[in-house]
Amino acid sequence: MMQNKKFSNKPIGVFDSGVGGLSILKELVTLMPYDDFIYLGDTKNLPYGNKTKEEIINFGRKTINFFKSKGVETVVMACNTSSALAYDTLTREFPETKIFSLIASCASEIAKNNNLTIMATEGTVKSGKYEEEIKKHNKNAKVTSLACHDFVRIVENKLYDDKKCIEYVYSMLDEALAKNPEKIVLGCTHYPYLIPIFSKKVDKNIFINPAKIFAEVVKSYFKNPIITHNKGETEFYVTNDPDAFIQSAKVFYEINEEVRLIY
Repeated sequence: MMQNKKFSNKPIGVFDSGVGGLSILKELVTLMPYDDFIYLGDTKNLPYGNKTKEEIINFGRKTINFFKSKGVETVVMACNTSSALAYDTLTREFPETKIFSLIASCASEIAKNNNLTIMATEGTVKSGKYEEEIKKHNKNAKVTSLACHDFVRIVENKLYDDKKCIEYVYSMLDEALAKNPEKIVLGCTHYPYLIPIFSKKVDKNIFINPAKIFAEVVKSYFKNPIITHNKGETEFYVTNDPDAFIQSAKVFYEINEEVRLIY
């Protein structure tokens, strides 16, 4: 008889600037259905991609302090920009909290490819973090990066039928494909929402969505699961406009719980 395993006896915190991190949460809930999660979308401050490093660090500090007030001891940075710019500082400042960086956690698997294009936010691209982490595992990998400035706005506002937005999406995809990569890494958790659009022009198997890889890494961290009979619960919080968050999320995640406003 299969046992129901709960991997953490405390809720696991997951955060992003908006709905993008729900792609990570979805994979985590699938792999760890008996665990409790708290998701925070920092919608007041999105997009993160054009913010300074110090701003991103400050957002992270506030988020982790909020999670700590909820009893969270494990935090999943479901945001590439935060992983690139704030992870090192936050792990030093919060040594009692286990923090998972999306980029560092997924790099070894991504590095199995030798020719990669990273589509990401301006902040992630400027940090050079993807190339740095990938080359730790494959020093011969060719890694090029492409800042896709407007993708987050398109996803958050569900502009999938806007002609100019779609033209922009395809222009960026053409630029990525022009580099002849083996794989294109969707280096922002918002970008998988655009796969239905991308796939009208190119086989979707060219894309690496780090969400599945990342969720497996998080699950593997917990060594002593607890046997339980109770299904896990998820709480949702945002820093601005809960209704807009729910609507934007629908492409990827059906939220049936109350979304609470904080700060």
